[in-house]
Amino acid sequence: MKFADRMWLWGQNPGSHHLIPTFKLSGHNRMDAITGCRHFNIPNCLRVVMPSGPEPPFDRETEKLSSLRQVVWSVVGSHGVSRNDDNNSDLEEVLRQAEKFPNVTGAVLDDFFRSPQDAAGGASPARHTLENLEKICSVLHNFPGRRLDLWLVWYDFQLVMDVTAYLKLCDVITFWTWQARELAMLENNFQKFLRLTPGKRRFCGIYLWDYGDGKPINSEMLRHQCEFCYHRMRDGELEGMIICSNCVADIGLESVKIVEDFLQHHSGEDF
Repeated sequence: MKFADRMWLWGQNPGSHHLIPTFKLSGHNRMDAITGCRHFNIPNCLRVVMPSGPEPPFDRETEKLSSLRQVVWSVVGSHGVSRNDDNNSDLEEVLRQAEKFPNVTGAVLDDFFRSPQDAAGGASPARHTLENLEKICSVLHNFPGRRLDLWLVWYDFQLVMDVTAYLKLCDVITFWTWQARELAMLENNFQKFLRLTPGKRRFCGIYLWDYGDGKPINSEMLRHQCEFCYHRMRDGELEGMIICSNCVADIGLESVKIVEDFLQHHSGEDF
């Protein structure tokens, strides 16, 4: 397997990030997920629903991605997709996509945990109950003909939360640093992440924009994160990286060129 085979794109509807005022994005985004994969030469996509869509059925979107090695569909969608709160989900639609398209290999829980503040005082730490997540996990793992994996998004600021029971049910844990300034703590936070995810497949998310603070990501911080993740992959602590996303890849950001160069430099290496 090559380095490029371990790369994934976080794929969402064009323009969906520009609809969120706190992100403070400029320009116009027209690049869709499959174009983003081709742009970065990435063969895998996590296709995630935003409040602006898509809504089931997902056939048209999955068809666009049918040439990729692997596609993982979101089962709840990002924060703001309220139709999938309170134990509702797109599970049946994801299963239908997996029946039609053999490159659909799993489902991902995006923005699944609440903030530590919102979960204080005994409130549930997650958008679904543990019992419902157990059901989702069982259905995916017992999919006819092949096992489907359950992926999870976990942010650095959520490391303080006791969510071990939820983590145990997931096959793949993806680690994201929400505010770019916290990349200064990447090594310490990553060590916590390792300790809390024994035996799990692990990926690290790479943002092209500082969504947490609504500004361009610091170039040196981004280079540091990319190199850090590369070496953790070499060490076997990370399986791969996820680039976020097509929604900012065509608006003229310096970060896009940095990641393009990084991926191109290592793409042909054996892993």
